[in-house]
Amino acid sequence: MFVARRLVLAHFWVAFIAFLAAIFLGEWQMFVRSPLSAWINNPEHYYRSVTGHGTVMAYVLPTLVAMGFGYALTELALKRPLIGLRWAWGGFWLVVAGTALAALTVGVGKASILYTFYPPMIASPFYYIGVVLVVVGSWIWVALMSINLRAWRKANPGARVPLAMYGNVTGAYLWAWTSVGAATEILVQILPASLGLTDTINAGLARVFFSWTLHAIVYFWLMPAYIAFYVIVPRAIGGKLYSDTMGRVAFALFLVFSMPIGIHHLFADPQVGAGFKFVHAAMTAMVSVPTLLTVFTIVASVEIAGRLRGGKGVLGWVKALPWDNPMMLAVAFAFIMLGLGGAGGIINMSYQLNETIHNTQWVTGHFHLIFAGAIVIMYFMIAYDLWPQLCCCEPLPAGLVRTQLWLWFIGILILTLPWHWVGILGMPRRMAYYDYSHPALQPQAWTVTASTLGGLLLVLSALLFVFILARARNVNRTPAPYTFSEAVHEPTHTPIALNTFALWVAMMIALTLVNYGWPIAQLAMIEEAAVPVIPVGSR
Repeated sequence: MFVARRLVLAHFWVAFIAFLAAIFLGEWQMFVRSPLSAWINNPEHYYRSVTGHGTVMAYVLPTLVAMGFGYALTELALKRPLIGLRWAWGGFWLVVAGTALAALTVGVGKASILYTFYPPMIASPFYYIGVVLVVVGSWIWVALMSINLRAWRKANPGARVPLAMYGNVTGAYLWAWTSVGAATEILVQILPASLGLTDTINAGLARVFFSWTLHAIVYFWLMPAYIAFYVIVPRAIGGKLYSDTMGRVAFALFLVFSMPIGIHHLFADPQVGAGFKFVHAAMTAMVSVPTLLTVFTIVASVEIAGRLRGGKGVLGWVKALPWDNPMMLAVAFAFIMLGLGGAGGIINMSYQLNETIHNTQWVTGHFHLIFAGAIVIMYFMIAYDLWPQLCCCEPLPAGLVRTQLWLWFIGILILTLPWHWVGILGMPRRMAYYDYSHPALQPQAWTVTASTLGGLLLVLSALLFVFILARARNVNRTPAPYTFSEAVHEPTHTPIALNTFALWVAMMIALTLVNYGWPIAQLAMIEEAAVPVIPVGSR
């Protein structure tokens, strides 16, 4: 019996309704910046919208999806009821309350600071309290994932942890440590200033604390998508997983390499020394290893599916793949967007090349390709795949799902590729408007119009996505037992290091302390680094 069904549905519905609202905000931002619209009367409205859009997309959507998916995986993979159901509901309502509080504060113009906070700008304390509630709610999920795994181990001594649960707990532990940076920044530095307890803030130290979270959070966003790659995609397309072991190695390496890399976002910041910038750049390159392992393993798994369907020769298996299956379409789109976004990330992680695109539209294009492209499209597929289990409904209409995926894929490419182009030309990001009558800017005007049209396709796709989920009706149909992908060769023995987390968590914490300890300590001891706070929305 799926006792957490209503809990999972609640997480998904709040996540996707917030996502739909954020999509409309994003499209409005592109429209008012384009030649299709007159200059916005009050630029603060633009930054208010950017803050709301970013807060939902960076914190609310991925947190709720990870929590809901995690609760579902715990029951379905461990084949036992979720322990701590009441606590899980408590965590959910904390996230909802925090989301509502932060959204209301942004909506009334008291927190137009963007989701990255950007001290010395200081918003109303209610915005930060809202974000803290979201994080605390997610920490309850982290604890419950660990508690449920521990109980399962006690009941199954020496057994191999299911790959789905191994990836799930990896994501939980990664988020627990990732969120420490931003939580410290808010609780120790920002909230005291927002409450009026101090009128100065060490902005350089705050930026280092946020960099602790800023890049590692991307891999927290990625974890549900990567879990789906390994444990859902091969089964859904009629194949088998190439290697269970490779999946465990990839998940473990994400724990190790995701954290000590965030200072590559501070290449232009003078308060961090060049030596640590170089170390973080090198470590950033290492995080490509688990992604490349995943690409190899999933492509091999897809080839197995093609050959099981009769594909022959070097590439005959590609033609034999079930291209009418939405899951096949989604994973192909995800890998294309992941490849394009990852290639752009090579420029961002380079100490020298980053100077050419720093704070330009290139950066916006890069992270939208990764998150809105490769990650969100797999969030769609997670929901589609679980919906018959959650709603006791018939399988969702494949034709409508394929249409929704095509709209999203085309929309993302039309949205982001022009951003990359104008980023190379130097167009700054996060500008409320541009003067397209200027001879130097006029040739770039078409790119903003194109991105607006791409955004319109995303709006249509998002509406269709919610429509497909909403029209599913409970027909009192008992769903078939949920299954995960099976490996071609089920491992007879799993090394203890790939069935536990102690080694990888210890390495994660140690590398983070080594790569962040000295910059944080050095900046904390510089009294002259404090600057006056700038209250936002207090006019």
